[in-house]
Amino acid sequence: MTEQLTGRTIFITGAGGVLGSTYVRRMLAEGARVVATDLPGARAEALQEAHGDKAGFRFYELDVGDEAQVTGIFQRVMGDGWNPDVVLNNAAITGEMLMGAGKSFPDFADTSVEDWEKTLRTNLTGAFMIARQMDRDIVGKYPSTLINVASMYALNGAHHPIYDGMPFKNFSAYGVTKAGIHGLTVWLAGYWAQRQATVNTIAPGAVFNNHSEEFQRRVGELIMAGRMCQPDEIADVMLFLCSPQSRYMTGQMVNVDGGFSAW
Repeated sequence: MTEQLTGRTIFITGAGGVLGSTYVRRMLAEGARVVATDLPGARAEALQEAHGDKAGFRFYELDVGDEAQVTGIFQRVMGDGWNPDVVLNNAAITGEMLMGAGKSFPDFADTSVEDWEKTLRTNLTGAFMIARQMDRDIVGKYPSTLINVASMYALNGAHHPIYDGMPFKNFSAYGVTKAGIHGLTVWLAGYWAQRQATVNTIAPGAVFNNHSEEFQRRVGELIMAGRMCQPDEIADVMLFLCSPQSRYMTGQMVNVDGGFSAW
């Protein structure tokens, strides 16, 4: 343990997912205090079961698409004595999550406005509302950092043939929101530049999450590293972005994609 995050308090949305839960585990191991948020349910319960007994961990239920909940979240957290140095906009709806809600995966022509707008509400509007509340409650009061989580598909087109015959496809609204979140990064980086706040984007590559061997093979052919990544490989870079060592970085997108975006 290097404990490079000792003394830092990190606030993270969508903390119960594959990447989010990895970030929480790794941040706690590095000495950070972690304020984890997510929707109520199995993911939230798993987080609390894994870390609820740790002094450096707190959990709050939060729907980032609910303006009333977002408006009060930092005052609530800070009122409990936890002042976030770093905020991670990590919450996101994916096409797979929509399928998990009992929906079949639509072709683009059959994509409903409801699903499109629900994805925008969480992935992009939610990120905006978290950043806006950070502006109101944190930025300028002490040095702070915002990290927006994008995707390898933020600034690169999806390779649709790799999804042929798979039970899921690349969801259009997901890529659109992930492009938009980097737009939020570069806008805020300049806006907060004189207020001791930095803003960066991390763009994770294809993260393995029990995908089939065939899908792994197809994705691997598009990546210089030849394979999907493990969640801890994304967390390695996230830890740096959360640390004081990244203090001279702002307005940047960091691709952690095994070379996907370089081809």
